[in-house]
Amino acid sequence: MARPVCCRRISCQPGCRLFKPAGVPALQLETVTLSLDELEAIRLADLEGLYQEEAAKRMNVSRQTFARIVEAGRRKAALALTAGHALRIQGGEVEMSRTRSFTCASCGHVWEVAHGLARPSECPSCKHANIHRSPEDRGQGGPCHGGPPRGTGREQSRRRWGRRRDQ
Repeated sequence: MARPVCCRRISCQPGCRLFKPAGVPALQLETVTLSLDELEAIRLADLEGLYQEEAAKRMNVSRQTFARIVEAGRRKAALALTAGHALRIQGGEVEMSRTRSFTCASCGHVWEVAHGLARPSECPSCKHANIHRSPEDRGQGGPCHGGPPRGTGREQSRRRWGRRRDQ
């Protein structure tokens, strides 16, 4: 008998639940279902570029389990893209991350705030207002994190050509 699936930690719910080829009604397409934990594994490994060990810690699973999750997710995404199937995102044994980490730019103090509470307005240590989400706690864009992913578009162009566009 197989072991029961343990709950995997995800940082946010996706903004869109269905992706499909343009111009084809969803009812006419076969659907591939990508679970929420598979999406999170792909986000951590491919978008954030984390090593499997670090990504596994964030999802609260072993490194081997993370490897199986991300492999299954990549296979499903590749199938949907190459075969022209719709990709539905739903399901999976998941729990939302319970805290957010913040870092003070002034004193370097790091602290956690429970999800659902307002963003802190100042550092609890030095009372400075220049605070940011901790880099290891931030996602890479999308509806949960706001803004475009880092390292794409203009940023890649700056790295490639070594200058800013407006120079």
